[in-house]
Amino acid sequence: MLTTDEGVILIDDKFERNVPEILEKVRAITPRPVRYMINTHHHGDHIGGNARLMESAEIIAHTNARANLVRNSMPGATRLAFNDAFELYLGGKRIQARHLGFGHANGDVVILFPQHRLLHTGDLFVRGTPFIDYASGGSSETWMKTLDRILELEFDTVIPGHGSISRREDIVRWKADFETVRRRVRELKRAGKSREEVARELKLDDLAGWSMTGLFAKSLPGLYDELAP
Repeated sequence: MLTTDEGVILIDDKFERNVPEILEKVRAITPRPVRYMINTHHHGDHIGGNARLMESAEIIAHTNARANLVRNSMPGATRLAFNDAFELYLGGKRIQARHLGFGHANGDVVILFPQHRLLHTGDLFVRGTPFIDYASGGSSETWMKTLDRILELEFDTVIPGHGSISRREDIVRWKADFETVRRRVRELKRAGKSREEVARELKLDDLAGWSMTGLFAKSLPGLYDELAP
């Protein structure tokens, strides 16, 4: 959240049921209204409040994220969308939204707060295991390149899509762990292991926060298919 004398800018809005709590927290900090909200991507835990918030605020997303909302008949498709980058100026403050490539999905954006050297990554960086949404253009290969582009930006502090406030070096370590997982999957595949065998044998317990749980387990068949033997 960025507060200004002219209103508030939010990043993502969780689920619809969370909107009253979000607005209550905003009011605890400032009496100014929410003027803009930026979606980092199209998944329901990040855009679920769109339909309610767009009654009074303008919501912005990447073109692909908006297209995914429409394609999946999800509520709250934004009225505004952009391709590569845009800047938003409000109350003497500025933020930059950048689409640096596919990764978690095909419409991921990061939000840079230059005055604070702060970056919101959406789910392009999380504290723990990632979800690669192959059905929406996600790819581990392009994700690694996108992370390299993210690390070219000027920031110190990081707000991840899930997890605690982090630092630039946390992204560096997480990317290294991600590359380790990619290498291990490729090696198991090269050894003739099936998807099911990889799911059982893939070593993750030496990587901070990584585990064979929910969304990562759902991503593993696609990761197996993506990686060349």
